[in-house]
Amino acid sequence: MLNHLSKLDSRPPRVAIVGVKGFVGSALRSTLESAGMTVVPIGRPSVDLLEPECVDRLSTLWEPGDAVVVTAALTPDKGRDVVALIKNLRMAEHLASAITKRPCSHLVYFSSDAVYDSSQQVVSEATPAAPADLYGVMHLAREVLFREAAARAGVPYCVLRPCAIYGPGDTHNSYGPNRFIRSALAESRIRIFGAGEETRDHVYIGDVCNMTRLVLLHQSTGTLNLVSGQAVMFGWIASEVARLVGKHVAIEQLPRSGPVTHRRFDPAAAIEAFPGLKPTLLDAGLAISIAATRKS
Repeated sequence: MLNHLSKLDSRPPRVAIVGVKGFVGSALRSTLESAGMTVVPIGRPSVDLLEPECVDRLSTLWEPGDAVVVTAALTPDKGRDVVALIKNLRMAEHLASAITKRPCSHLVYFSSDAVYDSSQQVVSEATPAAPADLYGVMHLAREVLFREAAARAGVPYCVLRPCAIYGPGDTHNSYGPNRFIRSALAESRIRIFGAGEETRDHVYIGDVCNMTRLVLLHQSTGTLNLVSGQAVMFGWIASEVARLVGKHVAIEQLPRSGPVTHRRFDPAAAIEAFPGLKPTLLDAGLAISIAATRKS
Protein backbone atom coordinates (compact mmCIF):
# COMPACT_ATOMS: atom_id res chain seq x y z
CA MET A 1 0.00 0.00 0.00
CA LEU A 2 1.07 3.57 -0.61
CA ASN A 3 1.17 6.57 1.68
CA HIS A 4 1.19 9.93 -0.11
CA LEU A 5 3.40 12.39 1.77
CA SER A 6 2.13 15.12 -0.55
CA LYS A 7 -1.62 15.21 -1.11
CA LEU A 8 -1.16 17.77 -3.88
CA ASP A 9 1.17 17.36 -6.84
CA SER A 10 4.63 18.22 -5.50
CA ARG A 11 7.08 18.07 -8.39
CA PRO A 12 10.70 17.39 -7.38
CA PRO A 13 13.23 19.85 -8.84
CA ARG A 14 14.80 16.97 -10.78
CA VAL A 15 14.51 13.21 -11.10
CA ALA A 16 17.70 11.15 -11.38
CA ILE A 17 17.01 7.89 -13.22
CA VAL A 18 19.64 5.23 -12.54
CA GLY A 19 19.54 2.79 -15.45
CA VAL A 20 18.22 5.33 -17.93
CA LYS A 21 19.17 3.29 -21.00
CA GLY A 22 17.08 0.24 -20.11
CA PHE A 23 13.52 -0.53 -21.19
CA VAL A 24 11.84 1.08 -18.18
CA GLY A 25 14.43 3.80 -17.65
CA SER A 26 14.30 5.14 -21.20
CA ALA A 27 10.49 5.08 -21.34
CA LEU A 28 10.25 6.77 -17.93
CA ARG A 29 12.62 9.49 -19.05
CA SER A 30 10.42 10.26 -22.06
CA THR A 31 7.26 10.31 -19.93
CA LEU A 32 8.71 12.62 -17.29
CA GLU A 33 10.26 15.01 -19.78
CA SER A 34 6.99 15.15 -21.74
CA ALA A 35 5.31 16.16 -18.47
CA GLY A 36 7.80 19.02 -18.06
CA MET A 37 9.97 17.36 -15.44
CA THR A 38 13.77 17.63 -15.48
CA VAL A 39 15.59 14.30 -15.69
CA VAL A 40 19.18 13.54 -14.71
CA PRO A 41 20.16 10.48 -16.77
CA ILE A 42 22.54 8.07 -15.03
CA GLY A 43 23.88 5.02 -16.82
CA ARG A 44 26.81 3.38 -18.48
CA PRO A 45 29.41 4.15 -19.68
CA SER A 46 29.62 7.32 -17.57
CA VAL A 47 28.83 5.37 -14.37
CA ASP A 48 29.63 1.67 -13.87
CA LEU A 49 27.65 0.53 -10.83
CA LEU A 50 29.84 -2.54 -10.42
CA GLU A 51 32.91 -0.43 -9.64
CA PRO A 52 33.41 0.87 -6.07
CA GLU A 53 34.59 4.22 -7.44
CA CYS A 54 31.07 4.90 -8.67
CA VAL A 55 29.95 5.82 -5.12
CA ASP A 56 31.80 9.14 -5.19
CA ARG A 57 30.68 9.79 -8.75
CA LEU A 58 27.02 9.05 -7.98
CA SER A 59 26.96 11.30 -4.95
CA THR A 60 27.81 14.29 -7.17
CA LEU A 61 25.04 13.65 -9.69
CA TRP A 62 21.96 14.48 -7.60
CA GLU A 63 21.09 17.33 -5.28
CA PRO A 64 19.40 16.94 -1.87
CA GLY A 65 16.04 18.03 -3.31
CA ASP A 66 16.11 15.58 -6.22
CA ALA A 67 14.22 12.30 -6.41
CA VAL A 68 16.15 9.17 -7.40
CA VAL A 69 14.55 6.30 -9.33
CA VAL A 70 16.53 3.04 -9.55
CA THR A 71 15.69 0.88 -12.57
CA ALA A 72 19.20 -0.54 -13.10
CA ALA A 73 19.51 -4.31 -12.79
CA LEU A 74 20.79 -7.32 -14.69
CA THR A 75 17.53 -8.74 -16.07
CA PRO A 76 16.70 -12.48 -16.31
CA ASP A 77 17.88 -12.67 -19.92
CA LYS A 78 21.36 -11.81 -18.57
CA GLY A 79 21.19 -14.71 -16.13
CA ARG A 80 19.34 -16.01 -13.08
CA ASP A 81 22.40 -17.62 -11.52
CA VAL A 82 24.54 -16.75 -8.52
CA VAL A 83 26.92 -14.66 -10.66
CA ALA A 84 24.08 -12.35 -11.71
CA LEU A 85 22.82 -12.30 -8.10
CA ILE A 86 26.17 -11.10 -6.74
CA LYS A 87 26.56 -8.47 -9.45
CA ASN A 88 23.10 -7.09 -8.80
CA LEU A 89 23.72 -6.94 -5.07
CA ARG A 90 27.05 -5.21 -5.60
CA MET A 91 25.35 -2.57 -7.75
CA ALA A 92 22.76 -2.03 -5.02
CA GLU A 93 25.48 -1.82 -2.36
CA HIS A 94 27.18 1.02 -4.23
CA LEU A 95 23.91 2.85 -4.84
CA ALA A 96 22.91 2.52 -1.18
CA SER A 97 26.30 3.92 -0.14
CA ALA A 98 25.79 6.89 -2.43
CA ILE A 99 22.32 7.52 -0.99
CA THR A 100 23.64 7.56 2.57
CA LYS A 101 26.58 9.71 1.54
CA ARG A 102 24.39 12.25 -0.26
CA PRO A 103 20.69 11.84 0.63
CA CYS A 104 18.02 12.73 -1.88
CA SER A 105 14.40 13.81 -1.30
CA HIS A 106 12.74 10.56 -2.45
CA LEU A 107 14.00 7.10 -3.41
CA VAL A 108 11.96 4.86 -5.73
CA TYR A 109 13.13 1.31 -6.44
CA PHE A 110 11.90 -0.82 -9.35
CA SER A 111 11.67 -4.36 -8.02
CA SER A 112 9.71 -7.25 -9.58
CA ASP A 113 6.73 -9.51 -9.00
CA ALA A 114 9.33 -12.30 -8.83
CA VAL A 115 9.54 -11.58 -5.08
CA TYR A 116 6.22 -13.42 -4.69
CA ASP A 117 5.87 -17.19 -4.50
CA SER A 118 5.26 -18.41 -8.06
CA SER A 119 2.57 -20.79 -6.80
CA GLN A 120 0.39 -17.91 -5.53
CA GLN A 121 -2.56 -17.62 -7.92
CA VAL A 122 -3.91 -14.31 -6.59
CA VAL A 123 -1.41 -11.65 -5.55
CA SER A 124 -1.78 -8.31 -3.77
CA GLU A 125 0.55 -6.06 -1.81
CA ALA A 126 -0.46 -8.03 1.30
CA THR A 127 0.87 -11.29 -0.18
CA PRO A 128 4.06 -12.29 1.69
CA ALA A 129 7.27 -12.10 -0.33
CA ALA A 130 8.63 -15.62 -0.82
CA PRO A 131 10.77 -15.73 -3.98
CA ALA A 132 11.25 -19.08 -5.70
CA ASP A 133 14.52 -18.37 -7.50
CA LEU A 134 17.69 -16.29 -7.22
CA TYR A 135 16.28 -13.51 -9.40
CA GLY A 136 13.42 -13.00 -6.95
CA VAL A 137 15.80 -13.33 -4.00
CA MET A 138 17.97 -10.61 -5.54
CA HIS A 139 15.12 -8.12 -5.85
CA LEU A 140 13.87 -8.80 -2.33
CA ALA A 141 17.39 -8.38 -0.92
CA ARG A 142 17.80 -5.11 -2.82
CA GLU A 143 14.44 -3.87 -1.52
CA VAL A 144 15.64 -4.40 2.05
CA LEU A 145 19.09 -2.98 1.36
CA PHE A 146 17.63 0.24 -0.07
CA ARG A 147 15.05 0.42 2.71
CA GLU A 148 17.79 0.37 5.35
CA ALA A 149 19.88 2.94 3.48
CA ALA A 150 16.87 5.23 3.07
CA ALA A 151 16.03 4.91 6.77
CA ARG A 152 19.59 5.80 7.78
CA ALA A 153 19.55 8.83 5.47
CA GLY A 154 16.01 9.91 6.38
CA VAL A 155 14.81 9.54 2.79
CA PRO A 156 11.17 8.64 1.91
CA TYR A 157 11.22 5.27 0.14
CA CYS A 158 8.92 3.52 -2.31
CA VAL A 159 9.09 0.04 -3.84
CA LEU A 160 7.39 -0.67 -7.17
CA ARG A 161 6.81 -4.29 -8.16
CA PRO A 162 5.74 -4.54 -11.80
CA CYS A 163 4.35 -7.69 -13.34
CA ALA A 164 5.36 -8.55 -16.93
CA ILE A 165 5.80 -5.28 -18.83
CA TYR A 166 5.16 -5.03 -22.55
CA GLY A 167 5.29 -2.25 -25.11
CA PRO A 168 7.58 -0.34 -27.50
CA GLY A 169 11.27 -0.32 -26.63
CA ASP A 170 11.37 -3.69 -24.87
CA THR A 171 14.90 -5.10 -24.68
CA HIS A 172 14.16 -8.43 -22.95
CA ASN A 173 12.08 -10.35 -25.52
CA SER A 174 10.59 -12.49 -22.78
CA TYR A 175 7.78 -14.99 -23.42
CA GLY A 176 4.58 -13.06 -24.00
CA PRO A 177 3.42 -10.00 -25.97
CA ASN A 178 6.83 -8.58 -26.91
CA ARG A 179 8.20 -11.87 -28.24
CA PHE A 180 4.92 -12.74 -29.96
CA ILE A 181 4.88 -9.40 -31.80
CA ARG A 182 8.47 -9.68 -32.99
CA SER A 183 8.01 -13.27 -34.13
CA ALA A 184 4.73 -12.53 -35.92
CA LEU A 185 6.23 -9.64 -37.86
CA ALA A 186 9.60 -11.25 -38.64
CA GLU A 187 8.64 -14.90 -39.14
CA SER A 188 4.84 -14.90 -39.59
CA ARG A 189 4.53 -17.34 -36.70
CA ILE A 190 4.12 -17.37 -32.94
CA ARG A 191 5.25 -20.23 -30.71
CA ILE A 192 3.34 -20.93 -27.51
CA PHE A 193 3.63 -23.63 -24.88
CA GLY A 194 0.77 -26.09 -25.18
CA ALA A 195 -2.40 -24.21 -26.06
CA GLY A 196 -1.30 -21.18 -24.05
CA GLU A 197 -3.80 -21.91 -21.26
CA GLU A 198 -1.85 -20.05 -18.56
CA THR A 199 -3.33 -16.74 -17.43
CA ARG A 200 -1.06 -13.82 -16.60
CA ASP A 201 -1.28 -10.08 -16.02
CA HIS A 202 0.69 -7.89 -18.47
CA VAL A 203 1.05 -4.16 -17.88
CA TYR A 204 1.68 -1.61 -20.65
CA ILE A 205 4.93 0.37 -20.36
CA GLY A 206 3.04 3.67 -20.65
CA ASP A 207 0.95 2.77 -17.60
CA VAL A 208 4.08 1.82 -15.66
CA CYS A 209 5.61 5.22 -16.41
CA ASN A 210 2.44 7.14 -15.56
CA MET A 211 2.07 5.38 -12.22
CA THR A 212 5.71 6.14 -11.46
CA ARG A 213 5.18 9.79 -12.37
CA LEU A 214 2.29 9.97 -9.90
CA VAL A 215 4.39 8.29 -7.20
CA LEU A 216 6.99 11.03 -7.70
CA LEU A 217 4.44 13.86 -7.71
CA HIS A 218 2.88 12.62 -4.45
CA GLN A 219 6.21 11.61 -2.86
CA SER A 220 4.61 8.25 -2.15
CA THR A 221 6.09 5.72 0.25
CA GLY A 222 5.37 2.03 0.75
CA THR A 223 4.94 -0.76 -1.79
CA LEU A 224 2.83 -0.90 -4.94
CA ASN A 225 2.35 -3.63 -7.54
CA LEU A 226 2.32 -2.12 -11.04
CA VAL A 227 -0.35 -4.23 -12.73
CA SER A 228 -3.30 -3.92 -15.08
CA GLY A 229 -5.66 -6.26 -13.25
CA GLN A 230 -6.34 -8.02 -16.58
CA ALA A 231 -5.31 -11.68 -16.37
CA VAL A 232 -5.58 -13.32 -19.81
CA MET A 233 -4.35 -16.51 -21.45
CA PHE A 234 -1.17 -16.52 -23.53
CA GLY A 235 -3.17 -18.27 -26.23
CA TRP A 236 -5.53 -15.30 -26.43
CA ILE A 237 -2.59 -12.89 -26.65
CA ALA A 238 -1.08 -14.91 -29.49
CA SER A 239 -4.39 -14.95 -31.39
CA GLU A 240 -4.91 -11.22 -30.86
CA VAL A 241 -1.39 -10.40 -32.05
CA ALA A 242 -1.96 -12.55 -35.15
CA ARG A 243 -5.23 -10.71 -35.83
CA LEU A 244 -3.74 -7.26 -35.34
CA VAL A 245 -0.71 -7.98 -37.53
CA GLY A 246 -3.17 -8.33 -40.37
CA LYS A 247 -1.54 -11.13 -42.32
CA HIS A 248 -1.45 -14.90 -41.98
CA VAL A 249 0.44 -15.77 -38.80
CA ALA A 250 0.77 -19.41 -37.79
CA ILE A 251 0.44 -20.24 -34.10
CA GLU A 252 2.64 -23.23 -33.28
CA GLN A 253 2.21 -25.23 -30.09
CA LEU A 254 5.39 -26.38 -28.33
CA PRO A 255 5.64 -29.17 -25.75
CA ARG A 256 5.31 -28.02 -22.17
CA SER A 257 8.25 -28.23 -19.80
CA GLY A 258 6.06 -27.88 -16.71
CA PRO A 259 2.48 -27.80 -15.43
CA VAL A 260 -0.09 -25.14 -16.35
CA THR A 261 -0.09 -22.33 -13.77
CA HIS A 262 -2.20 -19.21 -13.38
CA ARG A 263 -1.67 -15.88 -11.68
CA ARG A 264 -3.70 -12.74 -11.38
CA PHE A 265 -3.15 -9.52 -9.45
CA ASP A 266 -5.60 -7.59 -7.32
CA PRO A 267 -5.31 -3.96 -8.53
CA ALA A 268 -7.23 -2.50 -5.57
CA ALA A 269 -4.21 -0.73 -4.07
CA ALA A 270 -3.35 1.02 -7.34
CA ILE A 271 -6.98 2.06 -7.83
CA GLU A 272 -7.10 3.46 -4.30
CA ALA A 273 -3.79 5.29 -4.70
CA PHE A 274 -4.57 6.76 -8.12
CA PRO A 275 -8.32 6.54 -8.76
CA GLY A 276 -8.18 8.61 -11.95
CA LEU A 277 -5.66 6.37 -13.69
CA LYS A 278 -7.20 3.79 -16.03
CA PRO A 279 -5.10 0.87 -17.32
CA THR A 280 -4.52 0.48 -21.04
CA LEU A 281 -6.65 -2.37 -22.37
CA LEU A 282 -4.50 -5.20 -23.66
CA ASP A 283 -5.79 -5.11 -27.24
CA ALA A 284 -5.09 -1.37 -27.44
CA GLY A 285 -1.59 -1.79 -25.99
CA LEU A 286 -0.84 -4.59 -28.42
CA ALA A 287 -1.95 -2.44 -31.38
CA ILE A 288 0.32 0.42 -30.26
CA SER A 289 3.22 -1.99 -29.76
CA ILE A 290 2.78 -3.60 -33.18
CA ALA A 291 2.71 -0.19 -34.90
CA ALA A 292 5.84 0.92 -33.05
CA THR A 293 7.70 -2.31 -33.83
CA ARG A 294 6.85 -1.99 -37.52
CA LYS A 295 8.07 1.60 -37.53
CA SER A 296 11.35 0.73 -35.84
